[in-house]
Amino acid sequence: QVQLVESGGGLVRAGDSLQLSCAASGRTFSFGRYSMAWFRQAPGKEREFVAAVRWDGSLQYGTDSLKGRFTVSRDTAKNTMYLQMNSLQAGDTAVYSCAARLKSLLPLNIPRYESWGQGTQVTVSS
Repeated sequence: QVQLVESGGGLVRAGDSLQLSCAASGRTFSFGRYSMAWFRQAPGKEREFVAAVRWDGSLQYGTDSLKGRFTVSRDTAKNTMYLQMNSLQAGDTAVYSCAARLKSLLPLNIPRYESWGQGTQVTVSS
């Protein structure tokens, strides 16, 4: 089983930047076998796909708006995925969670992942 631990959330002002980290561990984990994703959920809203790194290293973003401000990456040596968030807006306020799953034909934006982190709160004040 894969364990995921997010970090880096916090309270920032609109226009600021923040970087989230998701550290993966587990005997079977390797980025070559797992795809990883970031999702977020704001109060009263449905879970939203933010970005993902496929097992082959390809990237995918939820919307064009997110792609222009957020950057997802991974460090294979550290088994860690990152989400660099720039030009944060009040609408980005949410709990951000990372997820992982073995190679699959499922689209990355479908939240059917085998492992989930506990989530980290990001609050953007306007």
